[in-house]
Amino acid sequence: MSPPILRLCSDPLVGIKQPVTKHRRKQLLKSALSGGEESLQQRRTQESRRHLLTATCSRFHPVHSIRRVTLQQVSRIYVEDRFRLLYCEVPKAACSNWKRVLMMLGGRAHSIQDIPHDMAHYSNQLRRLDSYGRAGIAERLRSYTKVLFTREPFERLVSAFRDKFESPNSYYHPVFGRAIISRYRANATGSALKTGAGVTFREFVQYLLDMHRPVGMDIHWEQVSKLCSPCLIPYNFIGKFESLEEDANFLLHSIGAPDNITFPDFKDRNPLEERTSSRITREYFSQLNGTERQKVFEFYYRDYLMFSYPKPFPDLH
Repeated sequence: MSPPILRLCSDPLVGIKQPVTKHRRKQLLKSALSGGEESLQQRRTQESRRHLLTATCSRFHPVHSIRRVTLQQVSRIYVEDRFRLLYCEVPKAACSNWKRVLMMLGGRAHSIQDIPHDMAHYSNQLRRLDSYGRAGIAERLRSYTKVLFTREPFERLVSAFRDKFESPNSYYHPVFGRAIISRYRANATGSALKTGAGVTFREFVQYLLDMHRPVGMDIHWEQVSKLCSPCLIPYNFIGKFESLEEDANFLLHSIGAPDNITFPDFKDRNPLEERTSSRITREYFSQLNGTERQKVFEFYYRDYLMFSYPKPFPDLH
């Protein structure tokens, strides 16, 4: 049985339809008066990112007169109705803090600092787009601000590996770790096979690149081009982890968020560990040979093109 299909109306990449109430007019006026050069530069940045994404998508997906989206393709999108916002979750690109912000916007919490990690992810206080009826999905896709945030693909991959395999984890070690060690480690010890702890970065990459993986893919290292379907869903706002605070707060200002809601900078998962950086990423990828690095680059090739990330190593092609 084929998945349910929704037909979408044409959606301009700029110009968010919102009820122009008296309060909203004041917000727009305030934004216009206080934006200045910084606001103009941000708008130009967004226009450039959208243009590049559209151009890249046209290389891989011929333009059709009718665009279609399945429920699965909107299953990672979270809805905030009060501010008419759709946020596509990209793990390891500040998604925990984005969920906290959505909860604040929806009046579900009094302080971002009061929202622990598990509440942000597992309390079911945020509604996903695929939980609405077809008409509700189509209307929100047509008229809401659609947002995604990306991260340099190699860095995002290393961040996911460090988080899930180098720290104690009651899910990823037994489910992914045991299968990875069993498939890719010669002479694995009984303890490693039993616990799944101690997966190396090279073993993890072998699993990632294996066409016949012993365990399926996971959203923490899935390509953004697949998670958020950016060639199908016309995102109004494309933020980057590398300019997270600037991009996020510009977006919040643009939608008229209250002044007391700004994007948080705290790290609640393994807070004592250094954040994954380009330097740390290079250290992990230095454990691989040139062929392995090239194959990982090809795995994330569309993400590199769509979001204008430079090649992380000069020998990649």
